[in-house]
Amino acid sequence: MTKRDMVVRISNETGLTQQQVYEVVQKSLDLIVESLARGENVELRNFGVFQVKERKQRIGRNPNRPEHVVTIPSCNIVKFKPGKVMKQLVSNE
Repeated sequence: MTKRDMVVRISNETGLTQQQVYEVVQKSLDLIVESLARGENVELRNFGVFQVKERKQRIGRNPNRPEHVVTIPSCNIVKFKPGKVMKQLVSNE
């Protein structure tokens, strides 16, 4: 499902125009990204939690030149932990 598919479906089910739905969906996604950029967790009850985690510095090697060692710097990544309801629906329990 793409963002466009989501907008069309919500628009059909609610009677709102696609432009109105698009603006709400886009603003929601923008707020999630802004919060994560500030290092905050985003918790959506029964859906899941987006968390910013730091990936530690590590050593990498080029498989074509294993003698060449590269240090991969630490960086922040976004992790997603699904909520209870989502886990149940996805796992068909």
